Amino acid sequence: IGFDGAFFIYEYRSGDKWTRLGKSDIIGLVSYRGGISTNNRASDMSNYRVVKLDSLLGVRFGYTDTPKIPGTPWVVHDPFRPQPRQINPGTISPVDNPGTPPSDAIVLFDGTNLDAWEDGKGNAPKWKMGDGFFECQKKSGAIRTKQKFGSVQLHIEWAAPSEVKGSSQGRGNSGVFLAGLYEVQVQDNYDNLTYPDGQAGSLYGYRPPRVNATRPPGEWQAYDIIFEMPEFKDGKVVKKARITVLHNGVVVQHGVDIPGMLGHKRTRPYREHGPGHIQLQDHGNPVRYRNIWVRELKPTQ
Repeated sequence: IGFDGAFFIYEYRSGDKWTRLGKSDIIGLVSYRGGISTNNRASDMSNYRVVKLDSLLGVRFGYTDTPKIPGTPWVVHDPFRPQPRQINPGTISPVDNPGTPPSDAIVLFDGTNLDAWEDGKGNAPKWKMGDGFFECQKKSGAIRTKQKFGSVQLHIEWAAPSEVKGSSQGRGNSGVFLAGLYEVQVQDNYDNLTYPDGQAGSLYGYRPPRVNATRPPGEWQAYDIIFEMPEFKDGKVVKKARITVLHNGVVVQHGVDIPGMLGHKRTRPYREHGPGHIQLQDHGNPVRYRNIWVRELKPTQ
C-alpha cells in the first residue's frame, strides 16, 4: 500500500476486539502487517478504521471521556484539539555546554551532586548521577528540592533518550512541578504525536504549547519558567497562579492563568496552599537533567 503522511485512527483491533479512539465518521479500513508502519506503531494494533477530520489526516491520541477544561471547548487530553505547529527553535547558546547561573540564583544542580534534592519521603534520591547530569531511574520515584519555593524564575535543562523507544506518552516523559502541584510537561515530541495538552512545554492537562519547539532525541533542551504563586483569602483563591514558559528560547506559554489543580484525566478546583517543592517526575523513562537554578521572585518594594 502506498503511504504518504499520517491518518486519523477511529478504532484499532487487537485480536477480536475493536477499541474506539474517537467519535468521527468512518471513511475506510486500512490493514498493515505487523502494525502501522511508523515510529508510533503499537505492536498489537494491526487493523485500523480511518476517519477524515477537517480535510486533514493524522494519527490521533487522547481521551474523550475526561472532564471539560474550564473556559474552553475541550476536555482534558482532547484528541481533537489542534496540534501545535512544530518549529526548529534554533540556538541561543552552545547546546553542548551548560551556561552559568546569575549571581543571585539558588543553584539546585551544578553537575556535581544531588545535595539539594530528596525523594518523596525526605531520603536521598535514587536517580543516577552521570557526567554533569543526573538521570531518572525506572521506579525510583519522583525527586524534589529540599527547599520549598513560591514565585520563582526557574532554569532547567533536560534531554530525552537518544535511543527512541515507545510513542505518545511513553517516550521521553517526565515533568517539572512548580510548588509541587503545577506541571510543565517534559516529553520527547520530536516527530512523536500525543494529545496536545500533554506535549513538551504544555501545562499538563490544560494548555498546549503555542508551538512544538522540541529538539531531536538526545539533544539538550532548556526550559525557562516564570511562575507566580496563587493568592488566597479566607480559603478562596483571589488571584490564580500564572506561568510563562520558554522552551529552547521560544515562548510556548505567555502569562497563562492556571484554572486550578491540574492532573491526568481530571480537573480540580484550587485548594489553599503555600510554597512547595520543585518536583521532577519519574514516568519510567530515562530522562536526564542538568544546570538547574532558581531565583525567588519577591514582591518589589
